[in-house]
Amino acid sequence: MIASSFLCPCCFSRQNQSLCPPNSISPTTRTLNTKFLRQTLSHANFFSGYPRLSLGIAFCFSSLTYSPRDEEFDVELDRLLALLPEEMRARIRKHSELRDLIEVVMDLGRKPFARFPSGDFQLSDCPITFQDIEYATSQVGDFAIDNRAGISCSLHRISAIRNRKGKIIGLTCRIGRAITGSADSLRDLVKDGASLLVIGPPGVGKTTIIREIARMLADDYRKRVMIVDTSNEIGGDGDIPHAGIGSARRMQVPNSEMQHKVLIEAVENHMPQVIVIDEIGTKLEAMAASTISQRGIQLVATAHGITIENLIMNPALEMLVGGIQSVTLGDEEASRRGVQKTVLERKGPSTFNCGVELISRTELRVHHSLEATVDAILSGRSPKYMLCKINFQGLKRSIEGDPFMDNFSYWSDEVEPDDACIASVEKTDHSDCSPEAPEPKGKSCDDRVPLQLFLYGISEAIVIQGIKKLKLDDIIELTDNISEADVLLALQSKIKKNPRIEAAAKSHDIPVYVTKTSSLVQITKAICELMGDHEDELKEFQLENSPNYSEKTDALEEARMAIEQVVILKGEAVELLPRAPQILSHQIDLIQKYQLRSEIVGTNPEARLRIMPSRAKNIHQKQGTTEAVDAARGLEDFNSTNGDANGSLHSVDKLPLLPEYPSD
Repeated sequence: MIASSFLCPCCFSRQNQSLCPPNSISPTTRTLNTKFLRQTLSHANFFSGYPRLSLGIAFCFSSLTYSPRDEEFDVELDRLLALLPEEMRARIRKHSELRDLIEVVMDLGRKPFARFPSGDFQLSDCPITFQDIEYATSQVGDFAIDNRAGISCSLHRISAIRNRKGKIIGLTCRIGRAITGSADSLRDLVKDGASLLVIGPPGVGKTTIIREIARMLADDYRKRVMIVDTSNEIGGDGDIPHAGIGSARRMQVPNSEMQHKVLIEAVENHMPQVIVIDEIGTKLEAMAASTISQRGIQLVATAHGITIENLIMNPALEMLVGGIQSVTLGDEEASRRGVQKTVLERKGPSTFNCGVELISRTELRVHHSLEATVDAILSGRSPKYMLCKINFQGLKRSIEGDPFMDNFSYWSDEVEPDDACIASVEKTDHSDCSPEAPEPKGKSCDDRVPLQLFLYGISEAIVIQGIKKLKLDDIIELTDNISEADVLLALQSKIKKNPRIEAAAKSHDIPVYVTKTSSLVQITKAICELMGDHEDELKEFQLENSPNYSEKTDALEEARMAIEQVVILKGEAVELLPRAPQILSHQIDLIQKYQLRSEIVGTNPEARLRIMPSRAKNIHQKQGTTEAVDAARGLEDFNSTNGDANGSLHSVDKLPLLPEYPSD
């Protein structure tokens, strides 16, 4: 019965071939569904001998694998691909990442290409002609003064490049997507009426996020949302807005230079509870946003920039964070703060309550109090933030509730430092941190107070990470008052620009330690050196004595022999003897010279290193041993006068080397 009927490979139902021709679906869909149908029919006897029941189940599974939202996106994608000539359209459809397409670039006289997450993909061997550009522009809307146009009922953006005569000679066709759930990690910020500013470089998804926020506030929280859509990027081209904004209303702007006027008009004429703005870029627009905020209306807006500090330094947009002014302090107040008499402070309240820095499409920093962030930056402290990691399929992967903790594992195998951090360690040649002041005078520790550490230009989150990894939580505390500090740890590039900080530290007899980078590895090494130099003050906390020349030599020789005789030759992990934190730092440097991994085992005073074997199977061969020995020869000394000691008072000229071992 079933074999004599035509079964549609698209919907698994009996159809007349003229009603549902096989050519109406893609080969990929036909192959997958036919394979699924074959598997279902092979198990037909499992359902009491009723093949029709099996067909019904197959239909349910087919509907689950292809959602209506995917279908809508495919329809919108086809509208963009319709701008391309047939040859380019056929080639791009064969790409495996078609659904992840970012944009298509067509320039006169050059070969067209498409941008995918994996890289650029050439669409044709023939250069673009005027006919190709005219064919594409004839199917889009009118280009505004900002040289942007769109496709009706879609979110795609078509940007034009013109010559001096005004003729279009290049097109950038960018894909627009409405992704439900992309702003779920920000729901708690906006649901109670807080204004939100989203900043980030172009192409990281700012518009996608505020589009979803507009839909969320309008549909989920039943608020009156008005979108001021200057370039029709939020609501799409055409008079009818895209379904991605939900029930939010949209006001189009005839000219980008009139955006600030339309903002005021939206408030005066339509009584919105929420105003959504894309790309605040001028001083007039910033002033309009500030005016709207003072009227008690919730704002959701985007601005170009990488960090909040970029907005502070931007004279056109500084009003968004309250404005910046120079203040002259009195002698007493300047002495109490431990700063220079002329400082920068926030002029007034910030236009936005919260801020979000989009680092990438999957990572963002959330500042719950934008005013506190600005105040911290202006005072030279690192702001506190929450790190969120999301994906753009609507799933929130992880939210770090504590701004000082993340999933980074200190020198462990589970999570390794990124390439930039490793490169920074290798280039600095162990000279990234050095004391810039003489030894501090001995202080009484009868009250058993921890060591007070003042930071300048370094993230508090990274320093606290290093303190926690070294198990020094009860020994070191951070302070915001430089007059109460025992030690000052600063970023070298920052302290050079502000000699007043160093002068204030000198006046309070506070030693200054500097580090060239703010990576976790370098900060931890600085803490180890700091602990060694303040050993006398911390005896009540059961710290080890400051190492001398022989102790360092013994520890490094122990690590070298363990690496060459056990880890490299036998491929086995080995644990070293417990050492002081500052000695562990030098052992880690030596292990990294051999390109091996290590992890810290135990806590003070039993903290020790476990050296892990390399992933390579044949690392015990002669060539690998020779390279490791050559790397050891590069470890010359740790003398602080040469800048290679990270503040150490002792040096190691060269370690004795073992003879080369014959290959197996």
